[in-house]
Amino acid sequence: MDHDDQPTVLLPGEVRMPLLGFGTWRATGKAGYDAVLAALDAGYRHIDTATVYGNEKEVGQAVRESDLRREDLFITTKLPPDRVGRERETLEASLRALGTDYVDLWLIHWPPSSPGDSIPLWRELLAAREENLVRAVGVSNYSTSQIDELIQATEENPAVNQIRWSPFLYDRQRHAEHRDRGVVLEGYSPLDTSDLSHPVLARVAAAHDVSPAQVVLRWHIDHEIVVIPKSVTPERIQANADVFRFSLTAEEMRELDALGSA
Repeated sequence: MDHDDQPTVLLPGEVRMPLLGFGTWRATGKAGYDAVLAALDAGYRHIDTATVYGNEKEVGQAVRESDLRREDLFITTKLPPDRVGRERETLEASLRALGTDYVDLWLIHWPPSSPGDSIPLWRELLAAREENLVRAVGVSNYSTSQIDELIQATEENPAVNQIRWSPFLYDRQRHAEHRDRGVVLEGYSPLDTSDLSHPVLARVAAAHDVSPAQVVLRWHIDHEIVVIPKSVTPERIQANADVFRFSLTAEEMRELDALGSA
């Protein structure tokens, strides 16, 4: 895949986020390092990690050894919600582990268990962005009403909300709510939450001579939804990156959307 013309979505501050990213949850130690190196080799330019994944060091090492320029990569990490009051030291630890001066996107990983903590956390993310330690800020696993609370308190929209998403979880209203607020929807666990043996997926895949998994990933991209498949298998990492040779028809998109309400 030619990484220069990969589709991206524009975040506030003229930040371009590749629609296809590489998820690293559960990819730790040498396996994590090898997987990230394989992903960069396969053409991924967007890597998603988090403080709680315990693999930022391996991600950083793979990035350094890939010989890619830092500005050609998009790196996301996430703040555990229990770090209220320790946001800055958590971010600094992430930057040290990753071996970089900044991350492209910093997310609150989950809404905090104490709802009163959400706005102070959010203000700290905004402060880090002002200091150029992060280029864009957002949330993960937030409901629309939780996003609205942040917007009402600060007049700053999260750039991104990362949630579980796939054709089988498609919720037209939720998709529209993100769009209306200028929040980019980013889907995780796209393949784990899909029935890859479903006849609709099988038929669409056969029409394009691709796999059902590739259809699921392309469906996100054609919706301009960011998607971060994860794998530690080199063949699968490569196949998941190979989704730019075809696109889905409007009719196929409608059929796949309908899986969410089936």
